[in-house]
Amino acid sequence: MISVILCAAGRGERAGFRQNKILQEFNGMPVLCHSLSAFSACAEIGEILVTVSPCDERQIAALLGPYPNARIVSGGATRFESVLSALNEAKGETVLIHDAARPFVTQKIISDCIASVNRFGSGVCALPATDTTVLAEDGMIKSVPARAEVFTVQTPQGFDTAQLRSAYEKAKTCDGDFTDESGVFAKFVSPPKLFIGDPCNRKLTYPEDFSIAERVGTGVDTHAFYTESEGSPFINFITLCGVRVPSDQILKAHSDGDVAVHALMDALLSAAGLRDIGYYFPDSEPKYKNADSMQLLSQVIKRIRNEGFAPENVSISILAETPRLAPYIDRMKATLAQYLNLPLSAIGIAAGTNEKLGYVGEKKGITCFTTVLLKKVTL
Repeated sequence: MISVILCAAGRGERAGFRQNKILQEFNGMPVLCHSLSAFSACAEIGEILVTVSPCDERQIAALLGPYPNARIVSGGATRFESVLSALNEAKGETVLIHDAARPFVTQKIISDCIASVNRFGSGVCALPATDTTVLAEDGMIKSVPARAEVFTVQTPQGFDTAQLRSAYEKAKTCDGDFTDESGVFAKFVSPPKLFIGDPCNRKLTYPEDFSIAERVGTGVDTHAFYTESEGSPFINFITLCGVRVPSDQILKAHSDGDVAVHALMDALLSAAGLRDIGYYFPDSEPKYKNADSMQLLSQVIKRIRNEGFAPENVSISILAETPRLAPYIDRMKATLAQYLNLPLSAIGIAAGTNEKLGYVGEKKGITCFTTVLLKKVTL
């Protein structure tokens, strides 16, 4: 069996909240629950021990209901004391220790950690240093280690439970300053084995780390076709996602009538908490007459960037009885990918009819539905 120790007994004072940061709401649920959910999803894990301080015990215990294999363990004044307390209660032959304030841990990281322990007796999540690191003394650079030899250590960290427990017992009488389990294991057992983690597996430490990481927005737009009695401009195409699609029916619009991009812009603005496209680009403004919607999209992207967001994923559904759109979908995706600075795999475009029902089925117009996912970016 594998035991997991979630370190949650700290106060997280640097985050600046009135409560333990792992109880703070983040992306829809408390930070602790993200870590609980990740480890609970791994079938190899038999128990999760959550180290808690007395002042948080009631709140944390109330969160454990959906996680039947999780229970609380009284923590200590330091991380070392908390982990030792949990180690003494762990029943698994293997133990993984994880910072509860790292809510982005993935199933791959967890499985890689377990595989490393099974093969090498230990597994410490780490990333190669991307910046030059130095050793300093009195504010001056003392030495510069070779970058290839420097790693930043994350969690989870996995070990043979008996060996780690023995190492902790020995460390109790040692004056060493141990900041995590890998240091204890290295001193009293052997150098632990590293495995490559993920840059996304970051620890929530400061207030800015708790900004909403992702937002979802939806947008809907409809444009009608010109009727025979109304006449139409002397063109033989409509524009969708910046691509000209041959059509014998033309859409009514103040701009170029790109109904898909209009729905996309509304979705982007909505996700960022901004007003709709009618507010920013009113059809009462002559300067938007026959405007290129892709240029308007560029302005929208700048607006959401100023709010600290960028698109991560786009899903577009176009309902149109006419014209036939299938031959143009790939070009639409490529055009949006260029403007949104996204890979093709992050953009989905589906086109369908309305089975001859309603105004779409009667070839009176086109409707587009769009959903976007925004990610938080650094300004």
